[in-house]
Amino acid sequence: MASQEKYTILYGRLSQEDMQKRSGKEDDSNSIQNQRLLLEKYAADKGFTNTRFIYDDGYTGTNFNRPGWQEVMELIESEQVSTLIVKDMSRLGREYLQVGQYTELVFPNYGVRFIAVNDGVDSLVESSNDFTPFRNIINEFYCKDCSNKGRAVVKLKAQTGARIASRPLYGYMKDPEDPKRHIVPNPDTAPVVKRIFVLCADGMGPSKIAQ
Repeated sequence: MASQEKYTILYGRLSQEDMQKRSGKEDDSNSIQNQRLLLEKYAADKGFTNTRFIYDDGYTGTNFNRPGWQEVMELIESEQVSTLIVKDMSRLGREYLQVGQYTELVFPNYGVRFIAVNDGVDSLVESSNDFTPFRNIINEFYCKDCSNKGRAVVKLKAQTGARIASRPLYGYMKDPEDPKRHIVPNPDTAPVVKRIFVLCADGMGPSKIAQ
């Protein structure tokens, strides 16, 4: 490995939440394509060579169980990486402790320079890292806030009778007058559901009801 030039890894990540957030909007700055363009331009402008773009499309930042990231770590652990560049800290991850473990322990241990372009973070510039822990906390809070808001929306929909599943459950059908939000009993299958309820109320278990 000593005779081979090490990689400059350009890492991108896009979660389902990111895609939903920009759905129907013009802002797609976090798209994989635009992350790649930004990272490649930055690397070229700063004179980084032997670049390799690796990404995870549709993976959450709340953990590191991502195929692209696993590939990055395999290269790092085999000492084939000199620099890791991401668009911003949130692309690396949104879990405070894990992100901190990578930036404070893992990368330095393998001699990997870490750069988050839009956040102005560069592990070779000590002053640029002063605010990094706070960014990590903010990114984690942002993810938790989105999750809490998502659950609240689902709960509110259920309480108001709005449809929350992509498909109506057995015994129901989409409301012809409001197919996107409401469901109504299906005249063909609703009697079956009612019969199951009556049998259950009479004390029968699942196996007996199925028979």
